[in-house]
This record gives sequence, C-alpha cells and structure tokens, in this order.
Amino acid sequence: MKAINNNSLRLSDVSKEVTLYGWVSKKRDLGGVCFIDLRDRSGIVQLVAREGEVYDIASGLKSESVLKVVGVVSERESKNPNLDTGDVEVELTSIDVLNSSLDLPFEIVDDTTALEDTRLKYRYLDIRRNPIKNNLIIRHKIMMAVRKFLDREEFIEVETPVLCKSTPEGARDYLVPSRVNKGKFYALPQSPQIFKQLLMVGGVERYFQIAKCFRDEDLRSDRQPEFTQIDLEMSFVEEEDVMSLTEKLIANIFKEVKGIDISLPIRRMKYDDAIKYYGSDKPDLRFDMKIHDVKDIFKNSTFQVFLNAMDEDSSVVCIKVDGMSHEFSRKKIDSLTEFVKTYKVKGLPYVKYENNEFVSGISKFLSDSEKEQLIDLFHLVDGDLLFFGADKNSVVYTALGALRLKLGRDLELIDDSKYALCWVVEFPSFEWSEEEGRYLACHHPFTAPLDSDVSKLLTDKAHCYSKAYDIVINGYEAGGGSIRIHDEKVQEKMFQALELSDDDVREKFGFFVDALKYGTPPHGGLALGLDRLTMILSGTDNIRDVIAFPKTTSASCLMSDCPSKVSESQLEDLAIKTVE
Repeated sequence: MKAINNNSLRLSDVSKEVTLYGWVSKKRDLGGVCFIDLRDRSGIVQLVAREGEVYDIASGLKSESVLKVVGVVSERESKNPNLDTGDVEVELTSIDVLNSSLDLPFEIVDDTTALEDTRLKYRYLDIRRNPIKNNLIIRHKIMMAVRKFLDREEFIEVETPVLCKSTPEGARDYLVPSRVNKGKFYALPQSPQIFKQLLMVGGVERYFQIAKCFRDEDLRSDRQPEFTQIDLEMSFVEEEDVMSLTEKLIANIFKEVKGIDISLPIRRMKYDDAIKYYGSDKPDLRFDMKIHDVKDIFKNSTFQVFLNAMDEDSSVVCIKVDGMSHEFSRKKIDSLTEFVKTYKVKGLPYVKYENNEFVSGISKFLSDSEKEQLIDLFHLVDGDLLFFGADKNSVVYTALGALRLKLGRDLELIDDSKYALCWVVEFPSFEWSEEEGRYLACHHPFTAPLDSDVSKLLTDKAHCYSKAYDIVINGYEAGGGSIRIHDEKVQEKMFQALELSDDDVREKFGFFVDALKYGTPPHGGLALGLDRLTMILSGTDNIRDVIAFPKTTSASCLMSDCPSKVSESQLEDLAIKTVE
C-alpha cells in the first residue's frame, strides 16, 4: 500500500525515513550523484541517489519508469520555490523499478507542443500531465459538492434506464439493436427527461442523478456524443423555486471548488431581450458592447441597404467600439465583413467618428439628422466606430452577436478571471424548422407554456412563450430546464401543435401520456452540463480537456479505434446487414 503522498513532504519531515511511489518525471545525472523528480498524483519531490548501487540503478532509469523508493528526508541546499516540496529532498537508500517505459510519443510536461490527435491516441499518458489530471480532480470535486448539497436538500439519487425507447423529436438517437427482439431497437437516452417526470408521478418529489446522455449530432469544441449532466426534478414547484435552488447549488459548487463567492440572486433576462441586446440566448456579460436597434433613425435613409430592411421581419442594428477606430484598417474591416457573411448577412456597413465628424464607410449616406441621432444615442466621442447590420431578424441579430463576441476577444475586452452569470427566461415554445416545414419544440414537447399563452398553442405559435429557463455562465449555456406540463389536456394540445398524430403520440409517448392520467403533480426541473461546467471552472475552452477519454469531432476514439467494424457472426445474431 502506498505510504505517503510525494507532495506532502516538508521541513518538519526532515530525518524521517519514507517509502514513496511514482513515475520518473525528470532525471539529472551529474556523475556520482543523480537527481530524480518523482511524480505521483499529488505532485513532485526530488530524490537524490549518490554513489553505489542506488546511483547505478538511478543513472539507468528512463523517463516515466515506475519506482518504489525508500530514503531519508533532508533539507535541500538549493531550494526550489516553484515546488511545494522545494525545501526538502529524499536521500535514497533503495530503488525498486516496478516497471519501465518505452520511449514516449510526447514529453509529459504541462505546456506540451504535442498535437491533440497524438495526445488523444495516448490519452493514458496525457492524463499524467497536470492540466488534464487537475481538470479531472475539479470534475470530481464538482460531483462531490453536488451530491452533498442535494442530499442536504432531501433529494434522492435515482438511476434511470440507459436502454430506452426511441422518441426522435430533436437530435438523432444512438440506436442499439436487440438480439432477443430481432428487428427492434433501443435508443440511448438523450436525457432522462421522461423517466424523471415519471419519478414525479411516482411520488419521489425530489430526484437527482449524475446521468450519462447521448446525442448523435455534429460536434464542436464544447460538445461530445456522450456527455454527463447533473439532472434534477422537483414536485410542487414553480419557475422561481427551481431557479432559486439551482442558484444555491451553483454558488455552493463555485465556493467548494474554486473558493469563489457568487452573488445571489442571479440576474434574470428575458429571451427576447437577450437576442435584442446581445444577439444570443447565451450572452457573455463579462463585457458590455450591446446591440442597439437603430431602425427608426434610418426610416428615411437614402442608403438602399437600410431601406431594404424596413419591413416587419427585418431590422437595422448597430454596435459601438469605443475609441479604437484607428485600429481598424480597411483590410481588417474587410476581414470582419467576411466573418459576418458566414452568418448569412449580406455585409457590414460601418462608420468612424473622428475629429467630431463621420468619416469612412457609409458616412456619405448619412443625413444631418441621422448623424445627430447617432451622436445622441451612442454618446459618440473621438475615435468611436459603429458597425451596422441590416437584414432579416432571423440572421442579423445572430450575426451582430457573433461579431460582438469576436470583437470582445480580439480587443481583449473580456476578463477571463471573471464569472458573469445570468438566467435567460421565457423562451419561445416553438422554433420554425425550414428542413421539416413545421414548428418544432424549442426545448422539448413537455415544456409548459406560460399560463397566458396556453391558448396560443394552436393559434399563434410564433408568439407562444414557455416556462423555460437557461443558466448562462461566461457565454456558455451551463444548464437549462423548465416547468413541465402536468395536465394531460395541455399535453395533448402541445402534441397537436407539433403536428403529431394520435398514432405518433401513442407510438412514441403512449406510456408517458397514460401516466399523466394518474394524479400527476405540478413539477419542474433542470439539467446542468457537468462537462461544460467543469470546462468553465477549469479555464479551458475545449470540452475534451475535462473528459477522461473523449471523442474527436468526428465522434471517434483515437485510442481504442472506435467505432469499428464487428464480425459477421455478431451482425447475424442481430439480424442486421450493413450497406456501403
């Protein structure tokens, strides 16, 4: 059994005999004396092997060999302030090489230059590096803080099934063929949504689970095909009850894991306002630079681009860059124009305010009245720069929101040491799908509409809002939830609004609809993304850095080489044939 953590040795341990285990992090052979940095999970301590058998063994060691050593703690002559154990070293009396190592594919150092694909292929080596190891420790601390907090709040941890019924209303399911029931399939859960609602029907009242979930969707740096969420559900609650408890949970996590105090209550912002001012339903509030609606200013404009955006479904919007117009060359602005075009807007009109007048860009199209209104609205001073967007609402706010974030990063307006939290509330119940030619549920079909909007479910879907709420941290959606529909008649209306036939409902959700008829309490809940929360608290922008064995953006594992083909006999057992 391991005797002591390497990183725990201090001056108070001088003269003690210790037994240590770990990996050879570094070796410095000076001829007659050999220094070894021995690393275990806790950290590093310096070993000293002098002439004799221990020196002979030490001088032949390869990096990352695993050792058991015995020695006496002594005070270092040349102390290392960068190590917790920098005041001491261990004079070795014996070395036992438990296992040696092959030549490494990359050096085990914090600031590695190894390509990510190489690190993922040898992930078991990558985990030895402090950044990955410490991220996994943060993840563990978050899970422990969650369990302790929710236990105090009388929640019960309940595991829900992983082999479920496929209910394709949203992202694609991962399907699992059944050998026993040939031609039939399970689906891996995209979330425990239905089951946690059924637990409320079952009278559990307060449930939570740290749940594995699966979605077969296109991946980004903050998404994975399998992910983990902190899932909770409560009975006899309204929106404020769930949000208030979640705030306390988040504050507890920040305090326990990072020692940071979060001010409560957390700011609330309606979905429409988030889009209007920040162009996103997950606004990064660590810097200002709001989007402004300037359509009224330009209602008599002679600039055709603005005139084309005067219909009800279009807008002219603007953001201001304070006092930095001199940093924006024509080449740089052209680059920003190409950037916003990727969001389907047609261009990026701009104007600079220098020496008390408008110059460059579209300045020649501005009337005196328009200039005066812009000066008053933005309190313009010398060196300010205005960027405009004029297009359909469905694209112009998204484009300017993306530009705002890019400018925030490029101009170093974002303080990475800050944490800005907010709730985005009152999401639309539906979103239009061009692909399917119908309205889909914005969250999921069990989200309750606002009481005032129940009558709009079948008559005015575009203006129907829900009792849904997302918690946003530093521009990331860290979690989301809603009050659920507990009235079977309202649930029936929702299915009708989504154009699901009675047969569709019975096939996909029959068991759930039946459960609503047996005294379902009002209930609601939320799920926090454990991976994303760990990513935020770890200070990385890559979700793969906080998962022990992640997948690539092509949903593959370079280490184990999966997904992979299976044998013909396995496919025959499942009555499956593959098609090229």
